[in-house]
Amino acid sequence: MVALERKLFQDLAQVIEQGKQQAVSQVNSVLTLTYWQIGKRINDHMLNNERAGYGEKVVANVSKQLEQQFGKSFTLRNVRRMVQFADEFPDIDIVTPLVTQLSWSHFLQLFPLKSKAQRFF
Repeated sequence: MVALERKLFQDLAQVIEQGKQQAVSQVNSVLTLTYWQIGKRINDHMLNNERAGYGEKVVANVSKQLEQQFGKSFTLRNVRRMVQFADEFPDIDIVTPLVTQLSWSHFLQLFPLKSKAQRFF
């Protein structure tokens, strides 16, 4: 009976580990889409306002408020990356399937690439 219980335990442990991996993947996908939406909304807001210099002030002010309320993920540098993310990947229909395969850190590695063809490859 002990061998059967050990086998059951190993089987259950494997199910739990797979569930944990799926949960982490889902959280990462949602977080990356959230970052894209933040960048998109900031981009849209700045396009609707024609005052010179306005955009940088908006990003700085909003990131400071977001960081105070939601933590270090929303530093000025990270919010600028979110804006860049939405700018370089403007189509949500392309971003949605990508976030199931790529993490936020993967996207950050794509930003320095010069051409869209390189990023999409």
